[in-house]
Amino acid sequence: MQQTIDYLKKLTSIPSPTGYTREVADYIVEEVERLGYTVIRTNKGGVNVIVKGKDDNKHRVVTAHVDTLGAMVRGVKADGRLKMAKIGGYPWNMIEGENCLVHVASTGKTVSGTILIHQTSTHVYKDAGTAERTEDNMEVRLDAKVRNEKETRDLGIDVGDFISFDPRTIITETGFIKSRFLDDKVSAAILLDLLRKYKEENIELPHTTHFMFSVFEEVGHGANSNLPKEAVEYLAVDMGAMGDDQQTDEYTVSICVKDASGPYNYEFRNHLVQLAKENDIQYKLDIYPYYGSDASAAMRAGAEVKHALLGAGIESSHSYERTHIDSVEQTHKMVDVYLQSELVK
Repeated sequence: MQQTIDYLKKLTSIPSPTGYTREVADYIVEEVERLGYTVIRTNKGGVNVIVKGKDDNKHRVVTAHVDTLGAMVRGVKADGRLKMAKIGGYPWNMIEGENCLVHVASTGKTVSGTILIHQTSTHVYKDAGTAERTEDNMEVRLDAKVRNEKETRDLGIDVGDFISFDPRTIITETGFIKSRFLDDKVSAAILLDLLRKYKEENIELPHTTHFMFSVFEEVGHGANSNLPKEAVEYLAVDMGAMGDDQQTDEYTVSICVKDASGPYNYEFRNHLVQLAKENDIQYKLDIYPYYGSDASAAMRAGAEVKHALLGAGIESSHSYERTHIDSVEQTHKMVDVYLQSELVK
């Protein structure tokens, strides 16, 4: 698993809020070409790798997304601090106190800062702990000597500049992986490692497979504008949602049976379960009530495919997330045995 973890560390170190993903896409292109594959860059900014299989008539699609949550500069306040607009879905309290970078479009430079509620000091504001966190009172405190709007704008900062959050990636001695954006850079790392494995071990897949690294999943439309007409199966490798009434944990692969878009393909799900049982893969079946994936977006776009969703179990999704290397390993095995299996009946 070490190569997968190394890929994960690299991926989380590259800022990539949705809409600002060129650098992470460049890294994937560089790595995949180094492995000896031909890479397709989509007009939307995604990265596709076609791995020809024994059967080139019926194709598979497997996706992971490398875009993440983030923010944009919404305005410059009179005191020089920044107002924000969200990119992706999260409550404001999930990023309170987080260090961040402002990516200044006009200069190509970054300015560091911290995301805080305006009423931060308990010595000054009685409602510091009780005030609702909203777009109107959450702000970026810049690490620059700015006291007014002009001094901030003199740095080149303007409305529309992207804001990325510090991932704080930590691997503990007990095997836990703590970081922002495990959703979905764990899955991207797994797909990269499988591409490495298939090339180095000269493994021929039974069906031509399209590995798609999408860059618009967090805003709902993902990799689904250029599905091949030969595609018959679509597997989204994303994250397993944990919480009350959920079976998913941090040690197994989570197979989703239904999310907010509705049920996933029944035969496909059963195919994955049977593969897990045959290959001693630890898994959980689960429903993610407030969730969508690249696969569900493909169905809304009218894709004529069987669709499924699975992923590592992620604690505290869309916050400071955590999983365990056991879950990453089980997910890696699940995707691998699926891609080397025959089509769903």
